[in-house]
Amino acid sequence: MTETTATKFPTRVFSGIQPSGGLTLGNYLGALKRFAEKQDEGIETIYCIVDMHAITVWQDPAKLRNATRELTAAYIACGIDPERSILFNQSQVTAHAELAWIFNCVARMGWMGRMTQWKDKTAGKDAEAASLGLFAYPSLMAADILAYKATHVPVGEDQKQHLELTRDIATKFNHDYGVNFFPITEPVIEGAATRVMSLRDGSKKMSKSDPSDASRINLTDDADTIAKKLKRAVTDPEPLPETPEGLANRAEARNLVNIYAGLSGKSAAEVLGDFGGKGFGVFKPALADLAVSVLAPISAEMTRLMQDPAEIDRLLGRGADRADAIAHPILEQVYDIVGMVRSRRR
Repeated sequence: MTETTATKFPTRVFSGIQPSGGLTLGNYLGALKRFAEKQDEGIETIYCIVDMHAITVWQDPAKLRNATRELTAAYIACGIDPERSILFNQSQVTAHAELAWIFNCVARMGWMGRMTQWKDKTAGKDAEAASLGLFAYPSLMAADILAYKATHVPVGEDQKQHLELTRDIATKFNHDYGVNFFPITEPVIEGAATRVMSLRDGSKKMSKSDPSDASRINLTDDADTIAKKLKRAVTDPEPLPETPEGLANRAEARNLVNIYAGLSGKSAAEVLGDFGGKGFGVFKPALADLAVSVLAPISAEMTRLMQDPAEIDRLLGRGADRADAIAHPILEQVYDIVGMVRSRRR
């Protein structure tokens, strides 16, 4: 077991995804594939469906339940083993909400107001009409991580600021109470395709909210659809360069090369070593074949798993029990540190 440098914390990975529906290739390469790979590193891995984060904006209850189960199916279909990892939905472990309140009292208003995603989501709108949850959810994110004293969190580039806030909250809590209780969690950003871009515009992130379905590969797409979308992806007329430096001003080409790299486990340089000097008439069919070989089985397995929602719920409940066994004692220690009377022990 490895340890962090500041204090001896066992290495523990935590990450979560919102059940907002519409999982894409970006979710797979940027998160789910890497989550599965972490299971082979001999460290504890905890993966969460963060359904409490989802309700910072209104959700249809039936759709939220379905999206939670679909995301669980995606985790498993992408290689997360509920026996090797802890897999659960956030709302079944009360320590998340309880610790978030403690952190609401540690975090500062100014910290929340500077969060880029808050500014983006309220830009040009009446911020006073947004939910308090939308403003304060970064402290819940910190609680998600620190309820398990997680030392490492796989994140995309767009989530680095939230992890920095988690580090700030942990540092302030430790300082305010004169303890070295929480680790200063480290981000884990790795891989060639941690940020997958639109198939129609290489300057924009692949997103389920894009009006054009052709802009993305959905994890529920069948083999024919995957192949058609990649073969029709926007490119330029030039052949692929010999080295990654040649992709500097070619956003669409760079995106497709990175996707190939992410799916194959190769570096961009290795991909260009195979395809440099060749046109997209050669590269796109090869990419389509690779994507179908990787993604079509995931789509099929998600469909199979979704046919038995009771089994998905059972797995989530069992994961929640395992998560609670870690988080509840940590929460009790936090209450003791803060000065809460704890005469009723579970």
